[in-house]
Amino acid sequence: MAIEIREHQPGRDIKPFIDATRVVFDGDPNWVEPLSFDIKDRLTPGKNPFFGRGELGLFTAWRDGRVVGRISAQLDHEHLKRYGDHTGFFGFFDTIDDEEVGKALMDAAEAWLARRGMTNMRGPISLTMNEEIGVLIEGFDTPPAMLMSHSRAWQDRIALSTGLTKAKDFYAWRFEVGKIPPRARKAWAEVKAMPEIKLRSVRLRDMSSELSHILRIFNDAWQNNWGYVPATPEEAKKLGEDLKLILDPQLAFIAELDGRPVGMCICLPNLNEVIRDFDGKLNPVTIAKLLWRLKVKGPKSGRLMMLGIASELRNVRKYAGLSHALYVEIAMRGEKLGYEWGELSWTLEDNRPINLGIKSMGAHIYKKYRVYEKPIAQSTKGAT
Repeated sequence: MAIEIREHQPGRDIKPFIDATRVVFDGDPNWVEPLSFDIKDRLTPGKNPFFGRGELGLFTAWRDGRVVGRISAQLDHEHLKRYGDHTGFFGFFDTIDDEEVGKALMDAAEAWLARRGMTNMRGPISLTMNEEIGVLIEGFDTPPAMLMSHSRAWQDRIALSTGLTKAKDFYAWRFEVGKIPPRARKAWAEVKAMPEIKLRSVRLRDMSSELSHILRIFNDAWQNNWGYVPATPEEAKKLGEDLKLILDPQLAFIAELDGRPVGMCICLPNLNEVIRDFDGKLNPVTIAKLLWRLKVKGPKSGRLMMLGIASELRNVRKYAGLSHALYVEIAMRGEKLGYEWGELSWTLEDNRPINLGIKSMGAHIYKKYRVYEKPIAQSTKGAT
């Protein structure tokens, strides 16, 4: 049967787009279905601040009346303002094992971007670099951590069959709690002994101020990373609201130098561990399970999402051990809370200093993700 591509309006007829993953991941024991309401909100103008900085197109592929794949296409005006590279993005690229389906969806996304003047496409990025990125290319034997993508083993092959080529690989690292190398523990002890350095927990009651410190350090530490785009004020506000719901202040702290924030570490409980059997549904029963598993039983895993040091300290020899001190501090705090392991993600494949630092903590790469790109054929500009 011929493949039919349907376009969906963000915030309106998006249920087929959300439900497409149930077909793609049917039978995959390691897929964790995201909460449907959360995905819906992310794809709805007025509920996701992304729509203040970007535009979004949504497409599904159908064969014989059955959805068999999906893809998004998006413009990120903040990216274009920063880089001026006429690059558009695609995301949510999930298909059955069928190269025709992949090509039809990619053609739809490419045509959507071409009509908006883009000359290059990159992805999957769903919807920004601070959310799920990449196709999983290694590590299919374990579930994804929260806000990390998951793919079928064939997705890389299908991506390449559409003419995409590798742009960058990303690593997710696994750290077993309780296994802190002596050298790292020594660096932690030395930093803790410095009277001018203080590692304090994030103050939830003053989240607005704390978030400004976190984002300032984040923007300073990440500004030279590939694809980096700073968060908008609206995105920062939404991040603060979301963090207050799930953040454990014992797993989030700020490093101060003479009372001035110069480093931060944010680790979140791995919600995917908690919601794995919810089938994407949030109702009175699953809400009760969620609260009990988070607040009473406690999760066994977390995701270290952000760890950064102000650039002014990077070449100061006295504080060379500060990053190791942050890693050790979060590992020790996690152990006290009963955590068994943590994911550190993501890192760029070519960010040698960060990767060496994580490796020296005893962590190992357990998942790899790939982002692709390709030039947009100008002949697609008038396609529908």
